[in-house]
Amino acid sequence: MSTETPTLTKKDFQSDQEVRWCPGCGDYAILSALQTVMPQLGLPKEKFVVISGIGCSSRLPYYIDSYGFHSIHGRAPALATGLKLARPDLQVWVATGDGDAMSIGGNHLIQVLRRNVGVKILLFNNRIYGLTKGQYSPTSEVGKRTKSTPYGSLDTPFNPLSLAIGSGATFVARSVDIYQKHLRETLLRAAEHQGTAFIEIYQNCNIFNDHAFTYMTEKGVRQDQTLYLEHGKPLVFGKEKDRGIRFSGTELEVVQLGEGVTPEDCLTWDEAAENPTLAFMMAQMLPPDMPTPIGVLRSVDHPAYDRQVVEQIESEVEAHGHGKIEDLLYSGELWKVASDGTVSDA
Repeated sequence: MSTETPTLTKKDFQSDQEVRWCPGCGDYAILSALQTVMPQLGLPKEKFVVISGIGCSSRLPYYIDSYGFHSIHGRAPALATGLKLARPDLQVWVATGDGDAMSIGGNHLIQVLRRNVGVKILLFNNRIYGLTKGQYSPTSEVGKRTKSTPYGSLDTPFNPLSLAIGSGATFVARSVDIYQKHLRETLLRAAEHQGTAFIEIYQNCNIFNDHAFTYMTEKGVRQDQTLYLEHGKPLVFGKEKDRGIRFSGTELEVVQLGEGVTPEDCLTWDEAAENPTLAFMMAQMLPPDMPTPIGVLRSVDHPAYDRQVVEQIESEVEAHGHGKIEDLLYSGELWKVASDGTVSDA
């Protein structure tokens, strides 16, 4: 019997479920990109699992023809961690949103990032609560008027990339729903990473927060407002490639190329730098003064938590053999509780 993995296509990863997102939602583009990338990984589709929390993004498991789990609010990272430890051979993906991950699920997200569990986290960021019909979210900008903030939000928004880097994430990237080629390339990079891969995906909610990212996605401004991070290449951007990013003291600044300033004077991007300081600074680049960086901010090779756990278990089994659950239960401090409530040593 042949054990070769059959050649799969995007269609093999499309489930028979009706896709129930609003027409025009950016989630369709993300789903399409993921379904395109999965067959390129050379694994049978039964090796994939998509786990989600609650929110529009969290419907994703229904639409991938593989294993999936629609969990409770904010807990997808915890469930994904448990699954990856039990079945390290699986490709485990997490679909979450800015509300699901940055609010009720914030602590769970931090823990999976710091542990470097080998799961792939897709954060759909539309800067709004879409499923519950348009309340402001942890990534909504200051002054955002919504149903829950009619006079404007006063909260300082989370920066998902900064949070991921600050939590010790070993792979951090950003892409955009409509940048399909870039998104697919980023998903492939994430799939190949051994530890936790975190991707923030700017995603338009055309019902409750339309045009949230047009300042950088409209064709007329895209090249001038987007900075593509390419490892080993100078940080140059603009329609005419006439602007760049360099250090001014301890800060990053935009410079105009020409009149003695060349691409060689700009910062050369290093996604593999062990020290995360520069990646954190890149995550802090915000409009309107700075272009929006997309691509891989950080990719470093650290031991994956799930692999370490497996190795630790195998080492102990090799040293001591397989144990018995009865021996474990009847070891250590034991006592008996009599029917009259008295306690004595076992």
